Amino acid sequence: MCDLCVMNAVKDKMLSRRSFFKTAAGAGAAATVGASMAGTTAMAAGHNTVMDMTHTYDAQFPTYFGEPGISEEQKFKFADNGFNLKVLTINEHTGTHTDAPLHFSADGASVDEIPVNNLVAPLCVIDIAARAADNADAQVTPDDIKAWIAANGEIPANACVAMHSGWAAHVASDKFRGFDGEAQHFPGFHVDAAKMLIEETGAMSIGVDTLSLDFGKSADFATHYAWLPSGRFGIENLLNLDKVPAAGATLIVGAPKHRGGTGGPSRIFAMV
Repeated sequence: MCDLCVMNAVKDKMLSRRSFFKTAAGAGAAATVGASMAGTTAMAAGHNTVMDMTHTYDAQFPTYFGEPGISEEQKFKFADNGFNLKVLTINEHTGTHTDAPLHFSADGASVDEIPVNNLVAPLCVIDIAARAADNADAQVTPDDIKAWIAANGEIPANACVAMHSGWAAHVASDKFRGFDGEAQHFPGFHVDAAKMLIEETGAMSIGVDTLSLDFGKSADFATHYAWLPSGRFGIENLLNLDKVPAAGATLIVGAPKHRGGTGGPSRIFAMV
């Protein structure tokens, strides 16, 4: 079918749907109220609010390599065509995104193969913001994990253990990358902390509010190579970790599902 035929068909459908929506407005409003009430009841059963953990993503968002991670082309415009449609070109590992095991392994699971049960996880937040304020190269260590356990109890099965370094506040400045001409400087997980989580807990994901699971000046990506080939996944560039409790929230990871993907921008939120 030609493009003009498609556009005309879309316009015809839009016109016919207007009358439908007018007659269905009352029923739709009632259904909306009912859905809202059901949602409130469900939230009250275990959570009180939802916190967005995802940065708004555009071509200005900082990236590990310093180049824009996304570009877009407006193929259709509402004023001209009766609908809007953009074509996006995206680097899988930019914005708030998921790292699949395949990202740092020869034959690990791709992002579409991450078990959906693993994408709903108890959230454990390890706060190193005070230390990171004085040292951009700060890392989550085994001692930090032990301190979290002492204060909050054992790390739950399938947990996401996330580092709050305070770095999300720097996203609009050069400090977020911390590039000094030779290396980048921002916090991350020490490889020994990653190994401890693998060997001694049932955690299935780790998250950071920085550009990488490894700290910025890492030259060998040791944490990536320890964590991802174990079948676990990572999340980078999280937002609002300072607004959720150290324990008790549930993280929902809206990972992409493109076949064979090594990761991708994700919509992530926490039920608190």
